[in-house]
Amino acid sequence: MPQFSDNTSGVRSTSPASNPNSYNPVKTTSAPMEQATIGSSLHIKGEISGSEALYIDGKVEGKVTMPGSRITIGRNGKVDASITARDVVVMGTVKGNIECSDRVDIRGEGSVTGDVSTMRISVEDGAVLKGGIEVRSGEQKKNQQAKSNDMQKSSQPEPEHAMAAPVGA
Repeated sequence: MPQFSDNTSGVRSTSPASNPNSYNPVKTTSAPMEQATIGSSLHIKGEISGSEALYIDGKVEGKVTMPGSRITIGRNGKVDASITARDVVVMGTVKGNIECSDRVDIRGEGSVTGDVSTMRISVEDGAVLKGGIEVRSGEQKKNQQAKSNDMQKSSQPEPEHAMAAPVGA
């Protein structure tokens, strides 16, 4: 008959934390974020629109519209355009208005000349900001959406409703 001892010093744990040499990479469940890049040697005039993140390190003139995405203006980036996006990070130069649904981040080496409308803003020491700032609250955003929905509904004619007589009348 086998004998068992109560010696617990020889028990090994199966948890990965017990082995300092084990490598367990974090598994991502979502696809990697797509980002388009405008390189430092590119000069674009016109309108840019899309739904993926955009990194601008060249020169852009006109209009940039990415309402659900992030736009990053790199250190070499020069943008002479109005910008509409979810997030905007400025490390280069922007001349034009910025309409942002979430956050504008102007880094220390960044410069913005124009009006900024956003829910959150961050301006680091050394950054330049010339223009007006409108910081909206979440309530204002909801009210604006409700008003635009009401305006769309009021522009459409309402169908006529027949009035029903009460039962037993």
